[in-house]
Amino acid sequence: MRGRLFAHVYALTFYWSLRAIAQSEMQLLMAAWAETAGPAEEDDQVGSIAGSRSGQPMARFAAFEQSLWYRFIFYWTGSKEGLMATILVARDLIPKAVFNGHPLSLCDPDVSSFEAYSTDRGVLFNGDCMEILPYVRDATVDTVFADPPFNLAKKYGAKVNDDLADMDYIEWCKRWLDHCKRVLKPGGALFVYNLPKWNVIIGNYLAGQGMVFRHWIAVNVKLSLPIPGRLYPSHYSLLYVTKGMPKTFRKVRTPIVTCRHCGGEIRDYGGHRNAMNPKGVNLTDVWDDIPPVRHWKFKSRKRTTNQLSTKLLDRVIQISTREDDVVLDPFGGSGTTYDVCERRRRRWIGIERENCDVIVERLSSSPLCPHDSEDFVDD
Repeated sequence: MRGRLFAHVYALTFYWSLRAIAQSEMQLLMAAWAETAGPAEEDDQVGSIAGSRSGQPMARFAAFEQSLWYRFIFYWTGSKEGLMATILVARDLIPKAVFNGHPLSLCDPDVSSFEAYSTDRGVLFNGDCMEILPYVRDATVDTVFADPPFNLAKKYGAKVNDDLADMDYIEWCKRWLDHCKRVLKPGGALFVYNLPKWNVIIGNYLAGQGMVFRHWIAVNVKLSLPIPGRLYPSHYSLLYVTKGMPKTFRKVRTPIVTCRHCGGEIRDYGGHRNAMNPKGVNLTDVWDDIPPVRHWKFKSRKRTTNQLSTKLLDRVIQISTREDDVVLDPFGGSGTTYDVCERRRRRWIGIERENCDVIVERLSSSPLCPHDSEDFVDD
């Protein structure tokens, strides 16, 4: 009882001290906390936290030990173990956003030279993802969404080559996929949006790397012209895999489809309509309700290449994350992922190789409207 009382006194002392910590000190604290993050222990285990965490709970304290705040808290607790216990107990007293930290704290400080823009919830880097991804720390991201160039010889800008030999394109994909797998937390999700011809190969590669196949989602979007001698291509592939069994999977329901002319329901569901859940039907792996981004109120006039619907990203993020989780998108494009993260209160890390002006404008002035989404998330 006495030890528990002291722990709470230390936590309160830490709380008031934390209010005055400078940004550099805060980043060191976040790095230390990253080593101890996890479910709260029972009260009688708090005192032995240093021995009950993963094998290296003290690994990131080298820099933090140089901090005035470390010495202050160490003085009051008398040991590193007491310091760790203080951080654990204080987690319940300090606002969640403080301990969650800004996504920039999940990256090596040297990456700051690439920073193009940031918000309270995210950071955007301007540069090649193969240069920037190595700066993101291991096992820090909850979901990765990747929409790379499709190697169709499109003109994205002077810095992007979208006309590689097939084998070169696949090898390039493998390199950034390896980083995406590395930065994912155990149970984290990876979504790759690409042409079926590429995702077949990517899916096989990821399976060989130990990723768990979840779904091949067909996103029905008819944008191309018929190809002689082949079926009319009318869908993109959204490959969904996880790093082990998924830590987050939220059930999504979609509205019962009605005729846009008469308003009547299109299907009778085998005569079992009365037994249907009033919140909607279970989401399937064929998404035929994702609208193309054509109207100027949904897309930037400064970007002529295709842009993704917010409805697609909203669904991906709702399925695989919860509020304050971290989403990484290494191919920023028009910034759809980051826009949805801001609206859904997710933290995010973004990378774009070409000019970031379109993304910055979108996030800073919100000139674009999101597509309506009637999805119901059944937690």
